[in-house]
Amino acid sequence: MKFYKGLFTAVFAVMLSTQAFSLEVDEKELETVSAQTIVFENYNGPHSVINTAAEISGIGSELGKEIAKNIEKENNTGSSLRYQIIHAVGSDEKGKYDADIFVIGSSSSIDHIKNIRRIIAAYLSQAYGYSQEDAATVATFVTVYNAVYRGNLDYFTSKYKKNVTDYLTKDKAGIALNYRDWPGKTQIVIPLADLTGGLSTVDTSVISDKKVVQSMQEDEDKGVDSRKQMVNIKEREADTAQEKANEAQKKAVEEASKLKEEQQKAQDAQKEAQIAQKEAEQAQKKAEENPEDPQAQKEAEEKKQEAEQKQEEAEQQEQKVQEQAERTQEAREEAAAAQSTADTKRTEAQTERTSIAQDQQTIVREQTKNENAPGVYGLKSVDELGILSALVKMNAETGTVIKESPVTVIRSRTVYETQAGYLAIAGTSIGNGAVKLVILDKDNLEIIKESSEIIAENSVLVSDGSSYYCIIQEGKNFITGKFNENAENLLKSPVSVKAATPITITQNGILVTAASNTPVLLNTKDLTQIKK
Repeated sequence: MKFYKGLFTAVFAVMLSTQAFSLEVDEKELETVSAQTIVFENYNGPHSVINTAAEISGIGSELGKEIAKNIEKENNTGSSLRYQIIHAVGSDEKGKYDADIFVIGSSSSIDHIKNIRRIIAAYLSQAYGYSQEDAATVATFVTVYNAVYRGNLDYFTSKYKKNVTDYLTKDKAGIALNYRDWPGKTQIVIPLADLTGGLSTVDTSVISDKKVVQSMQEDEDKGVDSRKQMVNIKEREADTAQEKANEAQKKAVEEASKLKEEQQKAQDAQKEAQIAQKEAEQAQKKAEENPEDPQAQKEAEEKKQEAEQKQEEAEQQEQKVQEQAERTQEAREEAAAAQSTADTKRTEAQTERTSIAQDQQTIVREQTKNENAPGVYGLKSVDELGILSALVKMNAETGTVIKESPVTVIRSRTVYETQAGYLAIAGTSIGNGAVKLVILDKDNLEIIKESSEIIAENSVLVSDGSSYYCIIQEGKNFITGKFNENAENLLKSPVSVKAATPITITQNGILVTAASNTPVLLNTKDLTQIKK
């Protein structure tokens, strides 16, 4: 396919819509509902302040340190306005989960799901000892899980203890897909199966249920890498559970053997009690027949006391049998539960491996098809007003999307292809965002470079050969800037202009609208105003 250097105008517009659906508590009903496509809308543009990955992870580490001091105790740590962990544990409500609730407060400026996952992963590592790789995998599934069940209080009530759900509200439970809805509206629920369970602290079966996996399969890469890592975790969980099951079974056998011994002792004690009772009855009969015989009276009393003693011993032994029977039953139940966990984890892992293999074959087929197909590039509108756009690559033969840029904040509906990549104005002034001139990589369509200068939100971008013009914002003023194809500034005009001024390239200079609302002509050599 041959590419031409020049302007890509918006060749088509596709308005995204996510079909809403409701999840019932009934598992069979859950299986009949089509999978929700979970695509997080992140801010993939320039930032005014850039935090390092280490700084972001540090938020989770600090939260984890506080909880790790006493993981058995319910506790809240962090700031409710920024980032907080609610450690909701300790309830005796059986059959339901404890949980950690990660709260994103209203003052947070977090705008990418990767950074949320970094915080959660660091928290899991610090609080429960997860390795970095395992924590990252669990964090990925936790976020998807919370997006799938966003706002579904019926679901959370069916799964979690009251001390967990008391914190949840319908408008905040889980996580929204759009980063604009995260601050002040997010309660990420992390199900806790065993606080001292190491790798099994967070219940992997819950966070990777059928709905979650189906939603991950809707991704371009079908979530294969994360799903593989989850399979690896479950296989290790199965191995650990099998070891516990083997030990528990061994203990159950030992307890059963002790039970037989106690039962035999009980039988012997009962026989002795019966013999003693019979002897006591005979002695009593003899005493009654010989009321004047003191020896007979004495023997009757002694036999009676002996019979009572033997009966008491038999009852005590029977109590020991009951106690040992309970210990034996507990051991058997523990062994059965451990074996069930091992079997469940192994079955889940095997099933998912098969599914992953099938998805990998589908990916290869699609990649081969797209590699051989001619592609066209253009802009897709991502908002109702058409202010923001995203660059997409389409299959020219089938009209299907081959690749869509994660950068959904391209402005002025203009992109130029250069040797360095695709040049565009991108960003937003909301939160920690900034509007800059950026270069998008030609393969992955992600930002690889951005200008040092802040660009006006409603600036146009105009090309004149290898030079590009747009409006730079400097404080409250706006000036015309000249850039090369590497997004590097070459010239700045001393003339203040309107932020949304048109930029017209003429043979005699560059026509713009000054801040005074009068048209002025700028010299292309130094961007000074041309006057009589």
